[in-house]
Amino acid sequence: MRTRTLADLDRVVALGGGHGLGRVMSSLSSLGSRLTGIVTTTDNGGSTGRIRRAEGGIAWGDMRNCLNQLITEPSVASAMFEYRFGGNGELSGHNLGNLMLKALDHLSIRPLEAINLIRNLLKVDASLIPMSETPVDLMALDDEGHEIYGEVNIDQLKIPPRELMLYPNVPATREAVQAIAEADLILIGPGSFYTSLMPILLVEEIAQALRRTPAPMVYIGNLGRELSPAAASLTLTDKLALMEHYVGRQVIDALVVGPKVDASAVTDRIVIKDILEASDIPYRHDRHLLHLALEKAIQALG
Repeated sequence: MRTRTLADLDRVVALGGGHGLGRVMSSLSSLGSRLTGIVTTTDNGGSTGRIRRAEGGIAWGDMRNCLNQLITEPSVASAMFEYRFGGNGELSGHNLGNLMLKALDHLSIRPLEAINLIRNLLKVDASLIPMSETPVDLMALDDEGHEIYGEVNIDQLKIPPRELMLYPNVPATREAVQAIAEADLILIGPGSFYTSLMPILLVEEIAQALRRTPAPMVYIGNLGRELSPAAASLTLTDKLALMEHYVGRQVIDALVVGPKVDASAVTDRIVIKDILEASDIPYRHDRHLLHLALEKAIQALG
């Protein structure tokens, strides 16, 4: 029997945030509409944080970042979407894509519909779904039991938090749950561990869908050192244990990591160790090399 390849899969679902998820999705963009990204919506830094503080609403930054990386045909629309205001005025530092998404939000267009409108404008085939359409923040209990609010503060913790939670508890976007239920393959990572990957697993209906799915799940490790001191202190097995603690069972079948990663403690899963670095930015994944490593993982999973 011929081994399965990525091209044979009808539905691939990738989970994560910002740069990492965008990189994975752009490396798999040949899948077109068979690819779906489920995006973290807890960002409270930069332009997104300013918009949320002024206007409320869900965090659009990670979604915008993914869309940017999926644009294959540069156009006036894509230049507009990626435009960032300079100078010292009130708009300084704001990203026009964030403002466009926020404007659609104000027009009472459902967040998922807003994303679909922008996808059509930018000619992006892959689907992108926010983990929740309800505004939410990440919250942690630090090692002393203090409540720490927001991604920006959590990323500054020196010691891994005792617990992570969403504040408030929010429902999953129903299309996200459906995508996981229908998936042939699920990917998570790379990305900031506590603030890009974990928030999705804290949405109860998404955790439940991941517990139930028969689809194999692959974790893609980071290439660079985590900027968060607490996350940087975690080993590979720590990360797997934490993700699965919040999901509620062992779900990760395979790992794709760089050649220098110590995976010796990982015994009961497939480990693909490959050179994955992009030649221009060493801590980013090269799209072609990542694609090849994921093909290897699928073949090993049989």
